[in-house]
Amino acid sequence: MSDAATQAEVRRLQEDAQRKANWKRWGPYLSERQWGTVREDYSPDGNAWAYLPHDHARSRAYRWGEDGLLGITDRECRLCFALALWNGRDPILKERLFGLANPEGNHGEDVKELYFYLDSTPTHSYMKGLYKYPQAEFPYGRLVEESRRRTRQHAEFEITDTGVFDDGRYFDVFAEYAKASPDDILIRITVANRASEPARIHLLPTLWFRNTWSWGCTHEGCTTKPWMKLASASSPLTVLTHHATLGSFRLDVHAGADAPGPQMLFTDNESNCQRLFQSPNPIAYVKDAFHEYVIHGRQGAVNPNGTGTKAAAYYVLDLPARSERTVCLRLRRADAPSAADPFGPEFDETFAARIQEADEFYDSRIPTSLSAQERPVMRQALAGLLWSKQFYHYIVQDWLQGDPLPPRPPEQRRGGRNHDWVHLFNRDVISVPDKWEYPWYAAWDLAFHMIPMATVDPAFAKHQLLLFLREWYMHPNGQLPAYEFALDDVNPPVHAWACWRVYKMTGPRGHRDRDFLARTFQKLLMNFTWWVNRKDIHGKHIFAGGFLGLDNIGVLDRSQPLPSGRHIEQADGTAWMAFYCATMLSMALELATADRTYEDIASKFFEHFIAIADAMNGLGGSGLWNEQDGFYYDQLRIGAQAIPLRIRSAVGLVPLFAVEVLEASIIEQLPGFRKRMDWFLENRHDLARHITYMERCPSCSPSSQGADGNTWLLAIPARDRLERVLRYVLDETEFLSAYGVRSLSAYHREHPFTLPLGADQKSVAYTPGESDCAVFGGNSNWRGPLWMPINYLLIEALERYHHFYGDSLRVQCPTGSGRLMNLREVADELTDRLCRLFLPEPVGMRPCHGSDLRFATDPHFRDLVLFHEYFHGDTGRGLGANHQTGWTALIARLLGDRAHRQTGAASATRIAGLIAGRR
Repeated sequence: MSDAATQAEVRRLQEDAQRKANWKRWGPYLSERQWGTVREDYSPDGNAWAYLPHDHARSRAYRWGEDGLLGITDRECRLCFALALWNGRDPILKERLFGLANPEGNHGEDVKELYFYLDSTPTHSYMKGLYKYPQAEFPYGRLVEESRRRTRQHAEFEITDTGVFDDGRYFDVFAEYAKASPDDILIRITVANRASEPARIHLLPTLWFRNTWSWGCTHEGCTTKPWMKLASASSPLTVLTHHATLGSFRLDVHAGADAPGPQMLFTDNESNCQRLFQSPNPIAYVKDAFHEYVIHGRQGAVNPNGTGTKAAAYYVLDLPARSERTVCLRLRRADAPSAADPFGPEFDETFAARIQEADEFYDSRIPTSLSAQERPVMRQALAGLLWSKQFYHYIVQDWLQGDPLPPRPPEQRRGGRNHDWVHLFNRDVISVPDKWEYPWYAAWDLAFHMIPMATVDPAFAKHQLLLFLREWYMHPNGQLPAYEFALDDVNPPVHAWACWRVYKMTGPRGHRDRDFLARTFQKLLMNFTWWVNRKDIHGKHIFAGGFLGLDNIGVLDRSQPLPSGRHIEQADGTAWMAFYCATMLSMALELATADRTYEDIASKFFEHFIAIADAMNGLGGSGLWNEQDGFYYDQLRIGAQAIPLRIRSAVGLVPLFAVEVLEASIIEQLPGFRKRMDWFLENRHDLARHITYMERCPSCSPSSQGADGNTWLLAIPARDRLERVLRYVLDETEFLSAYGVRSLSAYHREHPFTLPLGADQKSVAYTPGESDCAVFGGNSNWRGPLWMPINYLLIEALERYHHFYGDSLRVQCPTGSGRLMNLREVADELTDRLCRLFLPEPVGMRPCHGSDLRFATDPHFRDLVLFHEYFHGDTGRGLGANHQTGWTALIARLLGDRAHRQTGAASATRIAGLIAGRR
């Protein structure tokens, strides 16, 4: 391969980062569900799902964003492009993905479609997605009715259960995008008939402006209504568009030579008030005009003058059995130099070049030693991560007060949801967990997203982490916004860890981005202070933060206040803060090597960590450690009485994450820090009672550790406690499954934990799949399933412990097997088990796909992978959101580590790299 070709995507990334060329202006930034979101909810009771349901979406102009099917938009979501489809049988035009609202699903909200993200480069210079569309009538009603009949004890009723994809009776619709330049996007739509009989499909590639003109607001940067019009009715068909801030663009439509060309349809992206509210429409042509025209044949629904703010090229394609047809379009600046034929040889040549460049970019990112089965998993994981960017727009003050024009919010809103976040001004492209089920950011999810993101786009990873620390995101009191349903909810404080990891991953030692580290550190100080002031209730270094992302993992609702005189002391809340503290210490030490003013703050975090660790292990005698069981538990405190909530769950695993190794080679460079540390250790022996926080490394030579041969280990559990917890972690009758570590021990399958509280009795039992009861938010699933982020942090922690203990600490893995492993080998074993989720087993099935044989036998399914929100604790079947290729994209990092290990590069080099930050 040529150097130029290899570096093409890298060069685009550099040009974009340096603002020389706006390569990321256009991307997959359309949400997949704008309806049913908090932003669009102007109801008095805050019921977002009911206020703007799926049935209204085709007819109602959105206020804060747009949605579409495999579409693109510019980074401010002004001009949008997506697909619309009709199979001749459906009651509605397929313009967006369908799914159940939270009250409709027997396990909460759930998309009921088949779609896949196949490829994307970081600049979206090439993208490919797939939507599978049934040829039979889409089973909207059946999906709702059957789900309503099922209880939480039943599995979800999926679209594949309806039989609409049987015998290949469906269309594969591929959408591909290739950029000839930052503002010249080539579009190729291929429709394949997978059936053994001919089939007809109606295809409407659609271009429209987001409605910013109907609300009377002026801060969108557009005070005049944009327009589009038919400029050429001959081949190629051309639509001209103009927007006050985006400028003028043209959409060229290839008519094709072997079939009748498309008909151009126009309307306006404005609400159909007659249908929605039984009031006269202020304009003649409204948002759902194409639905009316195609489905019901209403010729007068569309604008005969060929103008509006929404346009579609309407194709009717008759496809012979097992054949396909390709439709081409091109979106570019109106004043761009134009060849005689925008779809001439250059069109296909550009696609071929971008595909080759994408392959070569990933060849440089995906280890060559990965197998033919592993490489596509890693690439699809990264593609899904890149496709899951979304334009996210939410200005809380405007949302609370309402716009000058309707809809006006009710008065109840001023004291309701998010009313304390009036400073929040979000108008950015953000990495979201899932663009249908979670079409909004989640702060702790995003921190995990940025670890695999740094592999392909370091600049974007840094930008996202900095963004959430900016003053229009972070609350003035220092809290980070959680997610739109409750901005003030408390997520695990993992943002510092993500900043530290991305800093180290994105440059070799001595050449890293210290400005990024310093900027994040200064703002994280505010967030850390918020935690200390708000969540250490009694000033004892024991923290309680509510759900902390683990929802129903406990026996009590940790997000709600308990009766007077009672409170929960959280093992995970306290451990998360120790983890936060240790990370901030490492950041401060790194900054102090170039700026000694950071030495004092490093001392502060060193001493604060030890105080938290001591409280965790010794407050009141034993802290949150249970000596009888050898495990960390939440504790219910009733007055002076402390009741351990003896549930073996991920709550007791989080204390293992808080571990850092301090190297003498660094400490010796910081005499101020070293002097204070020595004084502290000499004069505060009381804090060393229950935890080994300083040791001479038992497996390292003095020459490798500095002048005095010391390496310091900061960790919550001392060695004996670490070993005792790991016996549970590595026991296949407890935490360890064939596919990773469960969130709740399988011990509780036969031994539920029960807490009697007067006449009320609460219990927790092992539930490996979806939750079987509606507790603590209704859609909570932390009583048994596997979650990628918890496993990932555990693997990292084990590698750090191994760096300190080396081969002097070996454990049985699995417990009781007699097979001894050091902790790096244990980390490798967990990595292997997690990778198995996505790799074909001997029978051809990937565990993540459950029992659906199509994914093993059908050539049109076999190479497709879904990256779910979480996984069944026994079988590995994917559960929850289908496309949580945010934190589940961590599998890309694990596959990379696996490759290095298998090629023998993982031993000393890999672990040194972890500590140095190349992980």
